[in-house]
Amino acid sequence: MAACLLAWPSLLTSQEDQPRARQQPYQTIGEVIRLDPRLDQLLAEDARLEIITSGFDWSEGPVWDASQDRLLFSDIPRNAVYAWNETEDLSVFLQPSGFTGEQFDGREPGSNGLAIDSEGHLLLCQHGDRRVARLAADQSSFVTLADAYRGDRLNSPNDLCSDSHGNLFFTDPPYGLPYNTAQELPFQGVYRLTPSGQLTLLTKELYRPNGIALSPDEKTLYVASSHHEQPFIMEYPLLDDDSLGSGRIFFDSSPLRQNGMRGSNDGLKTDVHGNVWATTAGGLAVLSPKGELLGHLLTTRLTANCAFGGEDGKTLFLTADDLILRIETKVRGYSPKRTD
Repeated sequence: MAACLLAWPSLLTSQEDQPRARQQPYQTIGEVIRLDPRLDQLLAEDARLEIITSGFDWSEGPVWDASQDRLLFSDIPRNAVYAWNETEDLSVFLQPSGFTGEQFDGREPGSNGLAIDSEGHLLLCQHGDRRVARLAADQSSFVTLADAYRGDRLNSPNDLCSDSHGNLFFTDPPYGLPYNTAQELPFQGVYRLTPSGQLTLLTKELYRPNGIALSPDEKTLYVASSHHEQPFIMEYPLLDDDSLGSGRIFFDSSPLRQNGMRGSNDGLKTDVHGNVWATTAGGLAVLSPKGELLGHLLTTRLTANCAFGGEDGKTLFLTADDLILRIETKVRGYSPKRTD
């Protein structure tokens, strides 16, 4: 495979190449497929997917920054995090966002999953630097939170979530590894990182673990597998000793692919009632707490991730390839509140 050497900061070249904000009223796209009457409790009958901005290489990792009333999201190939809100223009918030070296021999140098901790710090899964990091107070450098397990470098942390005690949970597939770079770890793990810095491997049974989320009661951990031969979202009970119980398939997306829908299981979030909003083949699946498919948001794009936000926490944002979409819901997304 030919090398692709990217140098920083010359990622955004001409004005025509740059992402752009959409003028209101926003254009709508796709379709809401209603498969169960219970979806009416979550989405209004006239709910539509809106394009709020466009022009990205591969958008990922959205998170709502309530302190600034804005959406932050990654563009992995451009090694950048963008900021968007309703009243100001789209802007580059952070660049570089995932690789801080001189040259990167690969396709995915940037940050992927983003989160905001209880103190308002931005947390990033950094593909190029192969670590979970926190944006430092200078808003341009990073503090490493985890970059190795038992002396071996992580693959390329992909997505993360946190609980009410400040523990981070993250996945570590190899998507961001540079070309001709071998994994140091013989598996692709799911980890927990405590506030004190203790890193624990929770499971290594999945190939291509990807999106990750907690149930609102923090008793269940959901992990999406983006491997086409294991097109599952798994659920694991979180036990009292902080280990995981035996996993089971929460949702199998293979029927969607058999119906010709493109894409795989990727990012996911939960709402305050325990429903799971999961990007998958065709766009995004809305799942009951029991894994029942209530409806489908067909986005017309490969769709990577989602996040709840907005003034009331009821707007669902989606990163869909070159687009950022949103849809108004009737339910707030789950967000942990620190209890210690």
